[in-house]
Amino acid sequence: MNLKDAFRFQNKLQALMEEAQAILSDDANITRVESTHLRKKVMPEAENETITERPGTPYADHITDLARFLLWLLGERENLSAAIHKAKAALARPIDLDSEVGLNGKRQELARLFRSMAGRRSEELVIPGGGVGYRFNAEGNQVTYRCDIKRVTSINFDRDQVRKLAVSLSRRSDEVSSAIDWCLIETKVEYQPPFDVNDSFAEVFEAFAGIAR
Repeated sequence: MNLKDAFRFQNKLQALMEEAQAILSDDANITRVESTHLRKKVMPEAENETITERPGTPYADHITDLARFLLWLLGERENLSAAIHKAKAALARPIDLDSEVGLNGKRQELARLFRSMAGRRSEELVIPGGGVGYRFNAEGNQVTYRCDIKRVTSINFDRDQVRKLAVSLSRRSDEVSSAIDWCLIETKVEYQPPFDVNDSFAEVFEAFAGIAR
């Protein structure tokens, strides 16, 4: 498999582990509760009745297998992580893949910000009756009056320079994205998946535990 598929399978293993952990973390799944109605105590002629509460998952009868399954998944993650690390160390192109993925996300984020800034325009707006003033009337009393407000908004940066920064960042981001894509597709990872990445939790677990459908 290549690096792209390896990362996808890594995410699949993580999702399966989280599902198995959720099952094992629920008391209703790992315990059996029996409630006995002690009817004989109050009615000697009656029979006691024991009711077993239904488990919260269909896997309740395979909890030990699930624990083993979880450790098996962890082992597969360890194997895959080691294979990915080895593949990264042997990259044909000199690129720090982990760092560049994070940095490129930030480049794209800043480019969007600068493009948004460059798209701003100066504007003038008149707000009718938006202002309040004070004056003295004919009787000498201070009274308020309303007036219009003209609000002028202008940019306080060099739009051309900011636009150039956006273009420069986008160009660099595209270059790095191409390099990352090449590495993800062309770099081989020495790992053989034990199941298909599209298999469901039930399919993977049942195959592991040898449970017939």
